[in-house]
Amino acid sequence: MMSVSVPDLPAKTGRSFRPDLKTIGPLVALALLVLLGISLNENFLSYNNITNVLARSSFIGIIAIGATFVITSGGLDLSVGSMAAVVAGIMIIVMNALIPSMGISLGVILIGMAAGLAVGGVAGIGNGMMITRGRIEAFIVTLGTMGIFRSLVTFLADGGTLSLNFQIADLYRPVYYNGLLGVPWPIIVFALVAVAGEIVMRRTAFGRYCAAIGSNEQVARYSSISVDNVRLITYILQGVLVGVAVLLYVPRLGSASSTTGVLWELEAIAAVIIGGTTLKGGYGRVWGTVVGVIILGLIGNILNLQSFISPYLNGAFQGVIIILAVLLQRGRRSA
Repeated sequence: MMSVSVPDLPAKTGRSFRPDLKTIGPLVALALLVLLGISLNENFLSYNNITNVLARSSFIGIIAIGATFVITSGGLDLSVGSMAAVVAGIMIIVMNALIPSMGISLGVILIGMAAGLAVGGVAGIGNGMMITRGRIEAFIVTLGTMGIFRSLVTFLADGGTLSLNFQIADLYRPVYYNGLLGVPWPIIVFALVAVAGEIVMRRTAFGRYCAAIGSNEQVARYSSISVDNVRLITYILQGVLVGVAVLLYVPRLGSASSTTGVLWELEAIAAVIIGGTTLKGGYGRVWGTVVGVIILGLIGNILNLQSFISPYLNGAFQGVIIILAVLLQRGRRSA
């Protein structure tokens, strides 16, 4: 098997140190945002505020780590928000349906969790198969499934809201509201997924293949890389991670509706691009995505803490950030 070079790896030379703006840019932006938050509100760095921001951001963070692999390999998934809604809806339906036979028990929750992961994985397989075997553009496939998933959850809820049984919801609540040593479970799960994702991206052949395919698909094929299978796995991974995020999201609200997960795809893509992953593929870094998620979370938090800008403009800020990040990437390539 021919070796495949991964682009954008820094060359080791004996030249004088020069700061890599591509690497330190997200960290500098995060530091400036923290300083802005401290100057605007004295409670910004309080333990409760920071853990609240991180816990709320963990859903997007877990999904964005999956998106990092998809985008690095040259793909795109616009369906993750709608997918999360339908996964949450089916989880709730399954758990409510099991109560008459199994009662209020941990087994009902575990089966509901397994159903959520399975639905996410199947949704990822569907997206991946249509893209890799059907030879349909990822943008078209995931735009279509975005509409399908959103309509499906609306149909399942009969136009209203699917609500989890009150007693099961009480038993399930600790998954979001409790934690270990004062750290909420969603933050712990997010951290574990991020560490695993960084290792897979940097230390495994799969991570290198993702970068190689995103950099030049034809060269990757000539190098005996199974392009279709690697790309299919990225979409399955994305679907499973959507399922993981929903496992943590359902105990927070205990319901799902047609508005669940709206704009999550925008936030996930924004976090990936802010973190330095190239939108056209070929280069990705999971730790940068984590920084991007935190930056988006802090922007929303600052808007909520202050009254001079409406928090309803959060989506507009994220859209502007995506456009600016892509413009900066284009500028670096042409330089």
